[in-house]
Amino acid sequence: MKLGILDQSIIHHNQTSQQAIEETVKTIKLAERLGYHRFWVSEHHNSLIIAGTSPEILIANLATQTTHIRIGSGGVMLPNHSEFKVAENFRMLETLYPGRIDLGIGRAPGGDRVTASILNPSNQFLEKDYLRQLEYLQHFFNDTAGTKQGRIIAMPQSLNAPEQWMLSSSGGSSSNAAKFGMGLGVAKFINGNVNPSIVETYKREFIPSEQFEKPKVILAVMVLCGETQEIANQMLKYVNFVFLQMAKGNFNMMYDINTVMNYEFTGIDMQIIRNNSGRIVSGTKDEVKKQLDDLVDAFEADEIMTTNMAGQLEYRLKSFELLAEIYN
Repeated sequence: MKLGILDQSIIHHNQTSQQAIEETVKTIKLAERLGYHRFWVSEHHNSLIIAGTSPEILIANLATQTTHIRIGSGGVMLPNHSEFKVAENFRMLETLYPGRIDLGIGRAPGGDRVTASILNPSNQFLEKDYLRQLEYLQHFFNDTAGTKQGRIIAMPQSLNAPEQWMLSSSGGSSSNAAKFGMGLGVAKFINGNVNPSIVETYKREFIPSEQFEKPKVILAVMVLCGETQEIANQMLKYVNFVFLQMAKGNFNMMYDINTVMNYEFTGIDMQIIRNNSGRIVSGTKDEVKKQLDDLVDAFEADEIMTTNMAGQLEYRLKSFELLAEIYN
């Protein structure tokens, strides 16, 4: 089983943005040493707790500090951007680091709609516009774009295109991934209620492409693996608290560990926590392996991608180590 990490460059309590990015660098170096296959960084905007706004720039930095791990976006929120510029950016990355670059694509704004409109004033948030962008992106990667004035070439022309993955937390995007012959990234860490039927649809409708002859599925889930049950429970409480704050619209503050550990969840809080429980796999190694194996079977996943925003760095890094031990 291949493993990956999705890192959002979370700005934890009393941290700066620079420290959050430095932690991302530290995490990818650990991931490469442990044998992880992929490392993706996200695109978020207008949030004081997430430093990861420009995956294409961060990918370039991370690639210079590693040697072989695949690095990509999880993802580029395509409606925020010109598809031509996305093609240029990722062709440049593929040229600089051949065979190591992934382009994970999403439709969500990565923030609020006002910010998305500022990023791309022409964004009307329409499905047909997104499908057009996906179609144009393929033309730019395949050098088949043009106008009456002549061909349009996204430079530099790299030997190969980056791997393209469609990120999805619901059913609609799985058909798009199949149509364009992309890999499918199932974002269970966003929607814990996502159904395995999303993969069935994708595999049934999949059209082979130059990138993927067969359908490929990455299952992305929050994994909190502790050396002891006590540590696992502590990480779980912290993540539940963060999800609870986000459900209440609090996106601009990460709390210190003592505040969270001393917080008593209310009955309403517990209902929200139960609704989010499908987003998280938590426990010691044996418990985590059992839960992940069941999910891999249910979603017919080829790879697992883990993310972890628990409060203490040493626990987050140890969780990645324990997961690597589970899958050798």
